[in-house]
Amino acid sequence: MKINNLTPDTTALQELGTRLARIRKQRGYSQQRLADDAGIGVATLRRIEDGRDSQLGSWIKLLKALQMSSAIDSLLPESFQSPMAEVKAQGKKRRNQVEEPSTSPWQDEQQ
Repeated sequence: MKINNLTPDTTALQELGTRLARIRKQRGYSQQRLADDAGIGVATLRRIEDGRDSQLGSWIKLLKALQMSSAIDSLLPESFQSPMAEVKAQGKKRRNQVEEPSTSPWQDEQQ
């Protein structure tokens, strides 16, 4: 399931919990082992996997324990530029480019 702006929060939490449980199982971790490695309680991990609300700090600890720290950085990129800002930047870049003079000795070939 793809999570987007229209996905209700409860559904998104359910999906993320399901994904976490799937990854934990694929890596051969029990809930107890992952909770211990992450430094959180097993009850907290169960709540997260059940799709109930949780703290971001718990997610960060879990992702680090699963060696998935890059997912943390993907949550909010260090720099973000809106699509409109990117279009404006491209327009400025084009305007700032200087045309190279023609190497032709004939003036009429420069146009």
